[in-house]
Amino acid sequence: MAGRMVLGSTALAGLVRPASGPATTDPHRTLPVLSELAGLLPQRGLRRGSTVAVGRPGSSGGTSLMLALLVEASRVGAWCAVVGMPTLGAVAAAELGIALDRLALVPHPGPEWATVVAALIDGVDVVVAAVPGTVSASVADRLAARARQRGSVFVPYGRWTGADLTLQVLRGRWEGLEQGRGRLRRREVTISAQGRGAAVRPKEIRVWLPGDRRTGPAARVSTPVGSTARRSSLTVVRTR
Repeated sequence: MAGRMVLGSTALAGLVRPASGPATTDPHRTLPVLSELAGLLPQRGLRRGSTVAVGRPGSSGGTSLMLALLVEASRVGAWCAVVGMPTLGAVAAAELGIALDRLALVPHPGPEWATVVAALIDGVDVVVAAVPGTVSASVADRLAARARQRGSVFVPYGRWTGADLTLQVLRGRWEGLEQGRGRLRRREVTISAQGRGAAVRPKEIRVWLPGDRRTGPAARVSTPVGSTARRSSLTVVRTR
């Protein structure tokens, strides 16, 4: 099975605590990120105990940015979990370099969303959770406090108030089509970062993202038939 599929909060007992051994909960320890993204983060990595939101889900490049945050942490042995994204492709995650044997997927958390996320925070190093509409301030504060206590990195995917840092894909353009023909190969996107404390000053970078694999008619122009090549890393175009 690609990755580890978790079907509900009762199924989490075998995964959480400890997910990656007795990992330190030292709040000053960071998990690595791709070098191209490091300049956006105050400590050039994902600080344990922090909440790092990825805004504008569904925007071009948003899912790729979210997955890119997990790549280096996964490579060094950290466990990652993604909650509430039933269309997320394990193949795409693997091609970016995420270790599927340390990736837990909870595609349908149901009405127990906050309970499932909290249980994962207890024992998984990086927890991504698609935000289900409006989340109350009390729930948001409780999840952030739990991440600080347990030394996990909480990554809300969607609108989130009170994050230590928020990353957003502001705009992007595709490359590959010429005069209406060809294959969509990659996107140049602008990523912004702004937060609190050391991250209060906004930062922006422009990077090339590899193209998404899609289903349906778009697949005929986005991915060569039979292609199994691993996607390249992000490539920085410009920083500001």
